[in-house]
Amino acid sequence: MLQLSNFSRRQLLTLVVLSIGDFCNAICVSLQAPFYPQEAEKKGATATEYGLVFGVFELIVFAVSPFYGKHLNRIGPKTLFNGGVFTTGVCAILFGLLDRVDGHYPFITASFIIRIVEALGNAAFLIATFAIIAKEFPDNVATTFASLETCFGFGLIVGPTVGGILYQAGGYTTPFVVMGSALFLSAVMTAFVLPDHPDREEDSKSGGRLLQVLRIPGVLLAAASIIVTSMSIGFLSATLEPHLRQFKLPPAILGVMFVINGGTYALTAPCWGWLCDGRRLHPKVASVTGCVLLITGFSAIGPAPFVPMPTTLWLTIVGLVIHGLGIAALLVSSFTDALRCAIAHGFPNNLETYGLISGLWTSTFALGAFIGPSIAGVLYDSLGFRAATMFIVVLGAIVGTVVLIFICCTKPQNLYKEIPNSTASAPEEIGGSQSHNSPLLGDKSRLSSNGHINIIGSTASLACPGERPPGMNGIIACSSYKNRLGNWHRKESGATLGNQFSSSYGSFEPSSHRAFYEST
Repeated sequence: MLQLSNFSRRQLLTLVVLSIGDFCNAICVSLQAPFYPQEAEKKGATATEYGLVFGVFELIVFAVSPFYGKHLNRIGPKTLFNGGVFTTGVCAILFGLLDRVDGHYPFITASFIIRIVEALGNAAFLIATFAIIAKEFPDNVATTFASLETCFGFGLIVGPTVGGILYQAGGYTTPFVVMGSALFLSAVMTAFVLPDHPDREEDSKSGGRLLQVLRIPGVLLAAASIIVTSMSIGFLSATLEPHLRQFKLPPAILGVMFVINGGTYALTAPCWGWLCDGRRLHPKVASVTGCVLLITGFSAIGPAPFVPMPTTLWLTIVGLVIHGLGIAALLVSSFTDALRCAIAHGFPNNLETYGLISGLWTSTFALGAFIGPSIAGVLYDSLGFRAATMFIVVLGAIVGTVVLIFICCTKPQNLYKEIPNSTASAPEEIGGSQSHNSPLLGDKSRLSSNGHINIIGSTASLACPGERPPGMNGIIACSSYKNRLGNWHRKESGATLGNQFSSSYGSFEPSSHRAFYEST
């Protein structure tokens, strides 16, 4: 779990701002679900038309996320975050004015335009959030990401409820104006509180493109896990209500059924983040576990044709809870795993890589969220719900099996790489001490008794599925980020341990030597 006492003031303010933004953004994105279809039907729109208004949102997020990720350095994460929150808030307010648009086609056209622009803002917000997490919390990426996903998950749960209450109290416009204004105010607060990252020009000199990072097997598997997970969420959003009609549930209870898996996800995501951040559980093991939970949950919701049980309400509830556990394990572990694998395979530990992985995560999730409901409707009409669930079960089994094979077949490389005397400097040139941050090697090093230098925490020597060095506190075995920013960032992030020693990975570093190395 997050240890807030270990965070600096800068990190705490960043976490608070991101949490508020995530919560308000999720509410604005989801609050129209209970009453927009009714308003659209009053204007003469069909279910297909207003269904596409919802679906185009995910399609646009999928299309623009790689572009945002690629140009994150040039734009800057703070600018992208503020612009995304501001755009989403304004669009939410404009969406509340659609009831004043007369005519069928003008109403649908305006709905599409506003929803598309809102998707542009939401994608910018999400990508900037993930990049800021990786930049500001290098030792707690998974835990921080999971905590913010909890805020976003609660926002998705609260959104339709708050929207329904405000709609009943003040009509169609009220919920959009209230929540859109709240998100707009959070953008103003962010402009003053969220830290900037002025080193982005240096980071933009290096990095890789999306196709290059997808050539890494570990990253490709993480992307596949995200797609299957979001497809399962979209599948249920389109077919769960027709499946539950047989129980003749009142509207209040039916609404609770849609909250079960999302609420379970929001509550358990920090636990998965805590497991993935330390040496407790490797992210790919968490992905396999998530696939098993996903398969089990969908097998119970139907239940699946191979389960010799009738459809019952209690079994459906159990399946939704297990599904929530599965999506939490998969979504939290996938972002951490993709970032770790990219850096371990030579991508620089800088803002450009963070933006690249953030864009990949957001884009693949949106792709699955768009495909899932589309396929679910066709399968439900042709096969029925029980048989249709086998589509997600089979996909989950395939991804889980491939990830398991990858874990079994990939051997971690040695964490210590020896360099012979002929290629290394003499002990006196390095400083004559047993452990130093060598300016010649540019890495944390330890002089062994036989005259060899052992490289500790080297990015080149750490394989994606491997374990971390004993003294490493973060999930990324690369010190270039902290070394580049120097003492200012160490003080702000709470990384400085004291006057005598620094926070080197696995070694003690006298402060006098550290000042010399950083000055060089």
